[in-house]
Amino acid sequence: MSTNPGAFFSELKRRNVYKVAVAYAIVGWLLIQIATQVFPFFEIPNWGVRLIVILVVLGFPVALIIAWAFDLTPEGLKRTEEADREQVSSSRSRTWIYVVISAAALSGGLFFLGRYTASNENKLGKVPAKSIAVLPFENLSEDKANAYFAAGIQDEIMTRLAKITDLKVISRTSTQQYQSKPGNLSQIAKELGVAHVLEGSVQRVGEQVRVNVQLIKADHDSHIWGETYDRKLTDIFGVESDVAKSIAQSLQAKLSGREEQAFAIQPTDNPDAYDAYLRGLAVETESLISVYPLQKAISFYKRAVQLDPNFALAWARLSRMYSVLYSSFGDRLGDAKGALERAQALQPNAPETLLALAYYQNDELRDYKHARET
Repeated sequence: MSTNPGAFFSELKRRNVYKVAVAYAIVGWLLIQIATQVFPFFEIPNWGVRLIVILVVLGFPVALIIAWAFDLTPEGLKRTEEADREQVSSSRSRTWIYVVISAAALSGGLFFLGRYTASNENKLGKVPAKSIAVLPFENLSEDKANAYFAAGIQDEIMTRLAKITDLKVISRTSTQQYQSKPGNLSQIAKELGVAHVLEGSVQRVGEQVRVNVQLIKADHDSHIWGETYDRKLTDIFGVESDVAKSIAQSLQAKLSGREEQAFAIQPTDNPDAYDAYLRGLAVETESLISVYPLQKAISFYKRAVQLDPNFALAWARLSRMYSVLYSSFGDRLGDAKGALERAQALQPNAPETLLALAYYQNDELRDYKHARET
């Protein structure tokens, strides 16, 4: 063959290399579009799409080499020299046209379908896969006065989950309107914008506690994980941390070293102090729109820190209640700053302590700038 560049490009054209390049590019684009649109539906990881892209790119030079060496004839693939001798009919060229037009039309359709779907998802808001709402726990105790205990366990599990940066957790304010074990989980999850829901129940008999929890994927109403814990009241702290860790593992949420350490901290070793703390949480859950529930919550937190002066979480909650009381009703019943300083001395970097600081800056000092930064 001549070394003339013009002759070389003419030979490329004669051997249909250009046609193969165009057809391959369109079909490759079609495969990538299919992978992009279909793989997420079957929950195939993103590396699957990347693999398709890599294979398409690597296959391009191979396709050109094959196009140079072979021709597509009615009898199948033949070496170009043989096809030339047999003088393949002109219908061969039309085959490439049909392939290109069909693939281009299908690729274009998938492309615009993907754009339309993505646009709708943006409008509706895509639900994060690592998201959860903890619904109110059911109180199965014979003594209905123990409802505060179930509410407190729910709140503590929610608080531990909220410490996981890789996890979106809906606030108690948003979830407390729902009842325990509702029938329309998918609708509730849609309203809250989460992919998963945690249901639970608590039964307390004296110093024995049974906690049952179930993690549910809302759109399919399918159980992902569940566990029943039978513990003594003094061991209940471990249950709350175990539940949070198991949920994080089930949802593949990563825990940092600091988050792991936070789970290992036991807030108090005094069961009576913890009981008073849970009673305070339950009052917060019910209502804080008047002076009486605020004062009631404060009394429980004060009892908790009296029973255990090293109970940092109770000090932080006490400071918050003092700040809210002053901000809402102008009543400086207690020392928000003093309670805050005790919490800071015990656990300065705990989320509850930082939140108490923000409340104090916002409600008492009116330092809104630093409150937002905290």
